[in-house]
Amino acid sequence: MYAKDVPAGTVFYHGTKADLEVGDFIAPGFESNFVERGLKHVYFSATLDAATWGAELARGGGRGRIFIVEPTGPFEDDPNLTDTKFPGNPTASYRSADPLRVTGEIEDWVGHSPEQLQDMENSLARMKQEGSDTIIED
Repeated sequence: MYAKDVPAGTVFYHGTKADLEVGDFIAPGFESNFVERGLKHVYFSATLDAATWGAELARGGGRGRIFIVEPTGPFEDDPNLTDTKFPGNPTASYRSADPLRVTGEIEDWVGHSPEQLQDMENSLARMKQEGSDTIIED
């Protein structure tokens, strides 16, 4: 589902290890789960699966968490995934230069299998080694 086609009332998710509460904001400018520099955008998805990956792969020591979020401004398709790795945006992944407001938390989410998680971590490590772990921030 492309950003231009997202219907009103769509539920969005953000996976992280951050300790957040309802009413908090997730703003651009922080490191992502994948690169060690502040980013111009904050990333989120309309699929629980994409948010699950975010929660599982997030940096930090806390437990993975998935928050229900609400964009506070315009958003666009995530160019790092949409039509680059997943044509048609099946992950329903988006980004915004404006903060996301935390409106709730999914507490009973189920993670990927240990094998799937290890495969993803191996893939990310390989990308880093090859220098292809960049994030498009135009």
